[in-house]
Amino acid sequence: MNKYPMTVEGAEKLRREIEDLKQVQRPRVIEAIAVAREHGDLKENAEYHAAREEQSFIEGRIADYEGRLANAQIIDIKSIPNTGKV
Repeated sequence: MNKYPMTVEGAEKLRREIEDLKQVQRPRVIEAIAVAREHGDLKENAEYHAAREEQSFIEGRIADYEGRLANAQIIDIKSIPNTGKV
């Protein structure tokens, strides 16, 4: 398992992004798919295929971000002593 070092602020930003993807983006795309399905034949329906592609992209981002958070190594930079070395 790879550890992903990140700050507390970075982890919180990632959590907010996941929340947005799940609560705002995902329902919007599901609605777009439903509307596109109503237009008829799915083989030649560009709106449907675009919405499905966007849904796949969103689901991939959610999985990636959740994986990173699950394997995160939270680093509090304020607690690290300043030795003058990087």
